[in-house]
Order: sequence, then C-alpha cells, then structure tokens
Amino acid sequence: MSSNEQGAADFDARYRGRLEKLATSNLSDALDKLGLRGAVIGIVPQWGRTKVIGRAVTIRMTAAGAVQSKAHLGVDAIAASAPGDVIVIDNRGDLHNNCWGEILSMGALKQGVAGVVVDGAVRDVDACEAFGFPVHARGTVPITARGRIVQEAWNVPVRLGDVAVRPGDVVVADVNGVVAIAIEQLDRVLEAAEAIFDKEMRMVEALRAGRPIVEVDREFNYERMLER
Repeated sequence: MSSNEQGAADFDARYRGRLEKLATSNLSDALDKLGLRGAVIGIVPQWGRTKVIGRAVTIRMTAAGAVQSKAHLGVDAIAASAPGDVIVIDNRGDLHNNCWGEILSMGALKQGVAGVVVDGAVRDVDACEAFGFPVHARGTVPITARGRIVQEAWNVPVRLGDVAVRPGDVVVADVNGVVAIAIEQLDRVLEAAEAIFDKEMRMVEALRAGRPIVEVDREFNYERMLER
C-alpha cells in the first residue's frame, strides 16, 4: 500500500463515519463558532441529492493560451487519487466553460474517487447520473473545454469561492453547499459540529414531542449557541 493509500485508509477509519452523520450546515456552524472560514455557497449536486466526503486533490484552470497545457485537464489528478479522495477544481466560478464531463467522471469512478467539486460549470450530467458519479458544481453547459480553458496546475492550493483549499484538506459537499476544512483543524471542527448536531437533534425531538417552540428555544438558548 502506498503512503497516499495509507493516508486515505487512515482518514476513512478516523473521520469518514463521523462526517457522514453531519450536514455541511452543521460543519459551517462549527467553523463559525471557531472563527474559521470554510463554507462555500452555490456549489450543489448537479443530479440527485449526492454527498461527497474526502481529502482534496486539486486542479486550477485558466484560459486557453495563458499557459502551455501539458496534459488533458484532470487526468493527472485522477491518476494520483486514492480511493475516497475528492477532485476539487478551481475554475473561478466560470459558468460559460465546462471543465468536467463523462470521460473524466468514469475515469474517476474507476479510480475510487468519491466525487468532484467544481467552482464553475460541468457537462454530461445525465451520463454521470446514469453510472452514479457525484458531480457538484455551479451549473451545467453543453460545450467542450477544448480551445477555451486548460489545466494550469494540479496538486496546488486553489480556491472555492473565497475559501482556500490545499491538497489534503477535507471537503464535504451536499445539497446545502460545500465546506472545506484545513486538515489540521479537522478534530476541532468535528468536535464542535457534533456538539451542535446533538443539541439540534434534542431540540427537534422536543418539538416533535409537542413542546412549544418558545419554551424549547429558551431552554436550549439557540440564539447564543455559536458564541465563542
């Protein structure tokens, strides 16, 4: 087993199960409570209600002609990914130019990649849905990337919205949006998010049992829950 595969296995053993129980809204609240930046809005599943969790393998895009393209976008990142990793693409929110589609999705699926998160547009969403590869992006277009955009670099720090994402940072994406968590902050964020989740579940159960919402709100002091 390579060091990258071992890292992926260690992440799965320590964190994946805990993250699967939490929504990005829980994690976003935890980041706010800790004074950390990490929530990204507007990047959502392009089919179904998929959820993606994993360590980031990053790609940065740029306009065709700005740099000499050395490889088809995404190929190196996919080949370097370990099972459960997430491809993260910084295309600066571009909604006019596709930077991910069916061929890359199938290659990523066969590599064991958990999904792709794109700050920009994608295509072939129907095909990706048919074979079950999660695609989270800002929108879809029909056109090819050829002659329009190229891969500038991969395995480098990138941005989703205004949030920095480094290779190996943790990305969680669901129907609410995306959260990126610096790997060295993951334990703190998870602990805070789990406490928030537990409190909210107890509130929901109290409301389900028929208690008045004003009474429940007062007991749990919900408005001040995220104060540091």
